[in-house]
Amino acid sequence: MTVLTQYLLPKQAITALAGKLAHLKGGKTTTAVIRWFIKRYNVNMSEAANPDVTSYQTFNAFFTRPLAPNARPLADAKFICPVDGAISQFGHIEQDQIFQAKGHHYTTNALLGGDAETAKRYENGLFACLYLSPKDYHRIHMPCDGRLQKMTYVPGDLFSVNPVTAQGVPGLFARNERVVCEFTSDLHGSFIMVLVGATIVGSMATVWHDAQDGIINPPRLGAIKSWSYTDKNISLKQGEEMGRFLLGSTVVMLFQKDSLTFNSAWKPAQAIKLGEHMGN
Repeated sequence: MTVLTQYLLPKQAITALAGKLAHLKGGKTTTAVIRWFIKRYNVNMSEAANPDVTSYQTFNAFFTRPLAPNARPLADAKFICPVDGAISQFGHIEQDQIFQAKGHHYTTNALLGGDAETAKRYENGLFACLYLSPKDYHRIHMPCDGRLQKMTYVPGDLFSVNPVTAQGVPGLFARNERVVCEFTSDLHGSFIMVLVGATIVGSMATVWHDAQDGIINPPRLGAIKSWSYTDKNISLKQGEEMGRFLLGSTVVMLFQKDSLTFNSAWKPAQAIKLGEHMGN
């Protein structure tokens, strides 16, 4: 029933309204909502750079709050976890098939918005799908050094991306709205980070996008749009911030064949933290 209800709800309208409300400066009302959210989801404000709840003028300012310095030390590893969250799935891409949940797969081509040329480079590669829950820190960081090559906005649906929905909606991550970011690395070849939207995810942003605050959506375009950065020399170091969700969602990463070996301690549904050892 939870999944069926999502097919019937006006998800775009709900998400647009949530985005507007999250930007409002509501004074004591905003503070009350933030306090409720912290209690409801057990948010650890002691890790925030600014733990003073009353100082956040909007809900989005609270939700995208930065961490205190050294709150997430970086592991000595070739690849580190880029977010706080939980491991949804990870492993090998079988030809072009990515495992979502029991009985459900989606293709690299579909995930990348029909970019068959790019998808071809990740055949038989590796993937990791990381879910950010409401209580988590919602900025996204680099798993390794990388130079930005291309960013693509892919319009889509706005289903929830929680584990229950992942088990019930076929091709979930390849049908939701998303932003595809491709990087190259001197040591690890090409890799992709896909920021997947969801119900009530008001918007997604990157540190390089030239719109206000780096926000890519809204506006919610009805067509795929790409930006090339091959001539911009945008390089980010391991652990450096690359983007953020204004309300929570999922990051799907793609790596080329034999480019890494995942941490042997990783298990599906395991909680993870930014900066932890992801692989070598």
